[in-house]
Amino acid sequence: MGMVDLEKAPGAQPQVGQGEPVRRSDAEGCLAVAIRIPVRIVVLVVPVRMVWDALVVAGRFLRDTVLRPVGRALAWLGRAVFVWPLVGLWRYVVVPLAKGAGWLGYVLLVVPAVWLYRWVLTPVGQGLAWFFTRVGAVLAAIGRGLYAGLAWLGRYLAVVPAVWLYRWVLTPVGHGLAWCGRQVARGVGLVVTGVGFVLYWTFRVLLVLPALAVWRWVLAPVGRALAVVGREVADALGHAWRIAGHLSRAVGRFLGTVLRWTVAEPARWVYRGVLTPVGHAVRDTVLRPLAEAGRGAGRAARQALASARLSVRQARADVRRMLFGESAGRRPVDRREPSAAEARTLGSSTTALTKD
Repeated sequence: MGMVDLEKAPGAQPQVGQGEPVRRSDAEGCLAVAIRIPVRIVVLVVPVRMVWDALVVAGRFLRDTVLRPVGRALAWLGRAVFVWPLVGLWRYVVVPLAKGAGWLGYVLLVVPAVWLYRWVLTPVGQGLAWFFTRVGAVLAAIGRGLYAGLAWLGRYLAVVPAVWLYRWVLTPVGHGLAWCGRQVARGVGLVVTGVGFVLYWTFRVLLVLPALAVWRWVLAPVGRALAVVGREVADALGHAWRIAGHLSRAVGRFLGTVLRWTVAEPARWVYRGVLTPVGHAVRDTVLRPLAEAGRGAGRAARQALASARLSVRQARADVRRMLFGESAGRRPVDRREPSAAEARTLGSSTTALTKD
C-alpha cells in the first residue's frame, strides 16, 4: 500500500474495468520517466535514423553515378540497335518496294483489265444482247402462234364437246335421277310417318295413360295422406324433444346446486379461511427471510470474490512494476460491462484504497 501511495497521487486511482486506458504518467514515477525517455531515444530512434540517412545517401550516389549513365547508355544502344535499323529499313526498303509493286500491279493488271473491258468485253456484250433480243422476239412470236393454235384446238376438241355433253346428256340424266330420288324419299317419309304414328298411339294407350291414371287417382292421394301423417308425427316429436330439453335443464341445475353446496362452497371456505392465512404466515415468517438471507449471502460472496480478485490483480501489478518496470504498450483493458454488484464492490475498494 505504501508503494501505491508513493507512485500514484490520491484520487487518481484508475477505474479498472470501466473501459478507460491507464495513462503512462500515472503508472510510473517522474524520475523513471526522465531517465527512460532519453535512453529510448538514444537506443531506438538514433540508430534507425542513421541507417535511413545512410541508405538515402547511398541511393542518391548510386542513382547519379551508376543508374543514370547506364540508363542513358542502354537507351542510346537500344536506338542504335533497334530503332534506327527499323526506320532505315522502312524508309529505304519497304516503302520503295511497295511503290514499285503498286506501279507494276497497275501496269500489268489494272491497265490491261481496263483495256480488255472497254474494247473486248463491252462490244461482245452489246452484240450478244442485240442477238438475244432479236432471237427472243422471234421465239415470242412463235410461242404466241403456238399458243393460239393449241388454244383453238383445245376449244374445239375438248371444251365444245364437253359443254355439249354436259348440256344435252348429263343435265337431263341428273334431273331424272333427282326426281326419282325425291319420289323415293317422299315414299319412305310417308312409311316412316305412319309407323311412328302407330307406335306413338300404342305407347300412349298401353303405358302413358295407365301410368297417369295410377299417379292421379292412387299415388297422389296416398302421398297427401302420408304427408299429413308425417307432418303430424314430426310436430309431435318436436314438442316431445323441447319438453325433454326443459326437463334435462332442470335436472342439471338441481345437480349443480347440490354439488355447489356440498363440495364447492366448503372447499372455498376452507381455502379462504384456513389455507390462505396459513400460507401468508409461512411466506412472511419462513420463506421471505430465507430468500433475503440467501440473497444477502450471495451478495456478500460476490463482493468478497471481487475484492479478492482486485487485491490479487493489484498485488501482481505492483510486483511486476517493482521487478520489470512498466511495459511499453498499454495494459489490456477489460471491455466487459461490470454488473451492479461488481460496480459496488469496485467503488468500495477504491474508497478504502484512497482513505489508506
